[in-house]
Amino acid sequence: MNDSTIGRNYAETLLILAKKQGEQEEWGALIDDLAVAMREDRTLRTFLESPKLAAKQKIEIVGKALGKKVPPVFLRFLETVISKRRQMLIPAIATEYRALIDESEDRVHANVTVAREPVQGEK
Repeated sequence: MNDSTIGRNYAETLLILAKKQGEQEEWGALIDDLAVAMREDRTLRTFLESPKLAAKQKIEIVGKALGKKVPPVFLRFLETVISKRRQMLIPAIATEYRALIDESEDRVHANVTVAREPVQGEK
């Protein structure tokens, strides 16, 4: 299986858990923030990538860092991702999660190109 497929499987699970809590958008923001942090913070990425640290140690540190900032079920999801050694797929999970939310809400994203600057009333 490729990373996108695996990421989608985890995203589907995350969405099911979020819907049970009634917090789909909030959890989307949480997973997005984590994905951005992984992309932008080299220390965090190195910590999560490191084969020198056992998954148990990573889970303990993540729990201490996020424990009171995220819902317990969301934290448990992250712990599962880390224990399965899939933590580097968090950005893919975030992308797939957003796609699933869009599908469930019948949202379509579009880019609009105009030939001229819009007038005040057209914005």
